[in-house]
Amino acid sequence: MAETRSELYQKFDLRHFLSGRANEIGLLAAILVLYAFLAVFASNFMTLPNQLNILRDAAFVGIIAWGMTLVLISGEIDISVGPHVAFAGVLLASLAQSGVPLPVAALVVVVLGALIGCFTGFLRAFFDVPSFIVTLALWLGLRGTAQVMSDAVPIVIMDFSFQRFGAGSLLGIPTPAIIMLVLFVAFSFVATRTVFGRSVYAVGGNAEAARLSAIPVARIRILVFAITGALAALTGILMASRLGSGNSGAASGLEFDIIAAVVVGGTSLFGGRGTMLGTLFGVIFIAALVNGLVLLGVDPFAQGIVRGVVILVAVMVNIISIKRMRGRM
Repeated sequence: MAETRSELYQKFDLRHFLSGRANEIGLLAAILVLYAFLAVFASNFMTLPNQLNILRDAAFVGIIAWGMTLVLISGEIDISVGPHVAFAGVLLASLAQSGVPLPVAALVVVVLGALIGCFTGFLRAFFDVPSFIVTLALWLGLRGTAQVMSDAVPIVIMDFSFQRFGAGSLLGIPTPAIIMLVLFVAFSFVATRTVFGRSVYAVGGNAEAARLSAIPVARIRILVFAITGALAALTGILMASRLGSGNSGAASGLEFDIIAAVVVGGTSLFGGRGTMLGTLFGVIFIAALVNGLVLLGVDPFAQGIVRGVVILVAVMVNIISIKRMRGRM
């Protein structure tokens, strides 16, 4: 019997849905394979304390990753987030040490983080300086500023209630992980259901076409960097809370884990493509991989090699998928 029109529509919709989610489905399968491997070969990997530890570590990557996803979708990149986290923690500790109430100090740090992001976006939008160069300069400047402010010595925050904010939990779930998941819901809505989100995709896909369509390209670029700067500052506050101090050496290499998570999640380095769900899976994959390598006793230097291979493979898969999509058009 010939298929009815409604059955054909249902098959087409299912096929369209699966093709649109191919990256997320593939990454979910990779996470399951990784978990199965580590469950067998890494002792204590599947224990509840270790899984909660993975969630906590994932939060310090994931919170910034939501903003980084928007940055990459818009066709830009921000490599300054690691030193930005350290700088935010040192600034918070310095303000607290000088007598500023912690809530006020935290607000100042987040606002300043957004302003630093605005500065990056401003240079990119109005002076056409490549975002890689601007954020590379910030990478050096923020790390150096944090070291000068602290004399490269951790600044202790003597507030135990504040320390529970980054190291504590709610209903057994680490507080940073709860913040990460709440922000995931918010950014998923922003990326898919708002004019701003659609504009970010348009700018990353073709900035000139977006400009001709009356999309404020400069404003979009400034906003995505401002959001990422604010999220980096928030992560710096959480990390300072967890460590009980502002440390200029904190978050070393964090920017590479964040970019790796976003790229592994399917966001294109060339702009115009990516999802928050893919980034969430990428964050979980990277956090579980790092945790598993530690439990397996892999040399820290060798861990860097593994992360580098993961990033390279993810970029290659990205490029191949883009070429296939263009070939079908």
